[in-house]
Amino acid sequence: MPSFSMGTAADQRFNVNLSILFTELPLLERPAAAAAAGFTAVELWWPWVDAPTPEQSELDALRKAIEDAGVQLTGLNFYAGQLPGPDRGALSVPGEESDKFRANIDIAADFALSLGCTALNALYGNRVDGVDPAVQDELALENLVLAARAADRVGAILLIEALNKPESPLCPIVSAPKAIEIVDKVNAATGLGNAKFLMDLYHLSMNGEDLPAVIEQYAAKTGHVQIADNPGRGAPGTGSLPLEELLDQLAKTGYEGYVGLEYKPGDKPSAEAFAWLPAGARAAR
Repeated sequence: MPSFSMGTAADQRFNVNLSILFTELPLLERPAAAAAAGFTAVELWWPWVDAPTPEQSELDALRKAIEDAGVQLTGLNFYAGQLPGPDRGALSVPGEESDKFRANIDIAADFALSLGCTALNALYGNRVDGVDPAVQDELALENLVLAARAADRVGAILLIEALNKPESPLCPIVSAPKAIEIVDKVNAATGLGNAKFLMDLYHLSMNGEDLPAVIEQYAAKTGHVQIADNPGRGAPGTGSLPLEELLDQLAKTGYEGYVGLEYKPGDKPSAEAFAWLPAGARAAR
């Protein structure tokens, strides 16, 4: 597998997504495994898919595991339903799922605050049969405003992510321009300016979007970047995406946020899925 040059790697701050990497280990062992692989920053999807409001003891145990490993939590999803699984978020889904999202907002925000995490990702959710899309979008904006205010309260940004249509056909946020439209709507509604674009280069490439143009156009509104190669959603070098060039371009725009490693390790242990990244570039600066 080709490795990134130290030039590219040195220009970026990488973190490891512990909800897609190291999943062969129990949740509480993953932060230490990431640290053992040389990383100092991690991110998570909401870890309890059935529990938007988990027991305080579960939150405390995860907090302790992260602190004991000596890694920084840099990103956290709000409750998003069954993820991985059939769901793509909860905040635009009327009824029980929207209620679960609202119940989770302050819990996720307070957990982020307790660990100095300054980015919270709110996944939009799927279209629902028999519900007017306009009704879903109105509910979504209400919930995103609540989430943005909670993020602001704890000194965090709110991330809006574009997914990809082939893998998420029921999700309406499947292009960079659509995600940016939602970002702008939330910021207009709150006046806080803390809603930002989550630029996932794998999802955007699956949509067939022009990645250099997306970076050029939207880097200034981007709060977080995630990468995986395409096809396959594997490590950089396993597919055909020019990720090194894209990250070089991103650095030139002045983007200084994290680049989340959100890829599948393949059939190897996760610890062996980082050969592309020089060991000296794994610790976030």
